[in-house]
Amino acid sequence: MDREIVFAKTLEKVKRIAKEQGNCISQKQLEEAFAGLGLRQEQFALIADYLQKHKIGIGELPNPEDSLTGEEKNYLDTYLEELKGIRETGKGEQEAVTLSAMAGDRQAQARLVEIWLPKVVEIAKLYSGQGAYLEDLIGEGNVAVTAGVAMLGCLEHPVEAEGMLGKMIMDAMEDHISDNLAKSGGNQKIADKVNKVADCAEELAKLLQRKVTVEELAQETGLSEEYIREALCLSGSRIEYIAAG
Repeated sequence: MDREIVFAKTLEKVKRIAKEQGNCISQKQLEEAFAGLGLRQEQFALIADYLQKHKIGIGELPNPEDSLTGEEKNYLDTYLEELKGIRETGKGEQEAVTLSAMAGDRQAQARLVEIWLPKVVEIAKLYSGQGAYLEDLIGEGNVAVTAGVAMLGCLEHPVEAEGMLGKMIMDAMEDHISDNLAKSGGNQKIADKVNKVADCAEELAKLLQRKVTVEELAQETGLSEEYIREALCLSGSRIEYIAAG
């Protein structure tokens, strides 16, 4: 089999293993996965960088909030403040609510959706910086969990319900990211947009001797703020010369 095909398949396998382990993979697992390809140290460094951009930690869990923009952090703070009104629940109560929801109890289903709202936020943070806004990811996750609790009647155990709801949330977020990328015209157009904004930001930053804001960049280049913010989001907030916020 072609070496490039083997590499691509191995990389997808590594991502799948990491996802099953909570978006984390050990250095040993990584080295064992690519053992047959005889990669050099600098090639492993590129793989590590790629995994980091996909929110996968090597040896330790990544901090999912590192890629959030200032706007997304403000939204998150406000949204989490709203969620504080939801009564916390223990493991025993959650299991009882899940069982009642599985039996078709509408009140329990509504309560189970509430219980899952903070979990949706944590999952959404793992997918941030990959081409979709955090607010949209949370919205997609909330829709998925609301639909999911009405579909639990076919299951037998609460642990199955947790697995099903978690998968539905992740699938919904991944589908939304894929749709966003498709609407943006594919990877090449995305790269062109990011590179264009990055080049303009670098030029202005060197002129001003500091990082620039989105507003300054829009004023100086004629690009819309929406265009610049979208490029910033698609890059995972990694356009070096634009200030956070």
